[in-house]
Amino acid sequence: MPDLFRSSILGLTLAASISGAQAADLPSKKGAPPAPVVPAITWFDIALNVKAQTDYNFRGISQTDRKPGIGGGAELQIYNNLFYLGVYGASVDLATRPDAEIDFYGGIRPKFGDLAFDLGVMQYYYPSEKQFIDTAGVFWTPKNTDYTEVYGKVSYTFAETLTLGANVYYAWDWLGTGASGTYASVTAKYNLPFLEGLSVSGELGHYWLGTTNLAIWSTVPPTNLPDYTYWNAGVSYNWKNITADVRYHDTTLSKTECFALTADPRGITTASGRSKWCGAAVVATLSFDITASSVGVFAPK
Repeated sequence: MPDLFRSSILGLTLAASISGAQAADLPSKKGAPPAPVVPAITWFDIALNVKAQTDYNFRGISQTDRKPGIGGGAELQIYNNLFYLGVYGASVDLATRPDAEIDFYGGIRPKFGDLAFDLGVMQYYYPSEKQFIDTAGVFWTPKNTDYTEVYGKVSYTFAETLTLGANVYYAWDWLGTGASGTYASVTAKYNLPFLEGLSVSGELGHYWLGTTNLAIWSTVPPTNLPDYTYWNAGVSYNWKNITADVRYHDTTLSKTECFALTADPRGITTASGRSKWCGAAVVATLSFDITASSVGVFAPK
């Protein structure tokens, strides 16, 4: 019996050793660690936008004589929207009677987590405009109101809910008058928690305008253009590619100061020297935005 018992123990030990060796040779069910995920890069993308609005209000001043307007544009975005080039066109009704306003722009948008920058340049172009001269031969506008503006923007988003921003724009020949124009503003946007896509936002800004150039108007002496403060506040709802926005706009400009900046023809024909283009306004906008990558074109592989 002792010999038989020792033989059994030896057999079990040998069997366990062989079984352990075979198990060690089997492939692990856990497998190799997953390869690190490389962030997808969209090298090129195209963003398209169209909008309809009850008034084209630009920094507190109506560009459509308080009437509805339409606009739309296209933007080429390069390397995850780090670099961009775009064009935007809008209907206008201004003193120089251009066919439209066409904006050409480009720049760079670096991002560092929730901190975003936007540095660029904008060219405002008003085709087929004509210098406004009244029946007495007085020049009320420059011959050409095209101008160039450089800008810098910064914003920070807190927990994907609140976004705060600051912006500065500078033009050395504002609306072709020879006067400099510096506009600075702060912005805020809050995504409301009870309904996805619903947000409230606002802007508070100030425009510093310089002195016009005598060479532009032969009959008008150099003029110190009035500075003014502008603000807006509104609510927006975004559903898929459609955004509806209702916004209140206002400025500190008087009707006389507004006329000095706009040469509103109504102020000339009525001899009032006043304009209503800069006062309080409620503007509704409906816009549609889409990118080529969202429909599979230029999408990252």
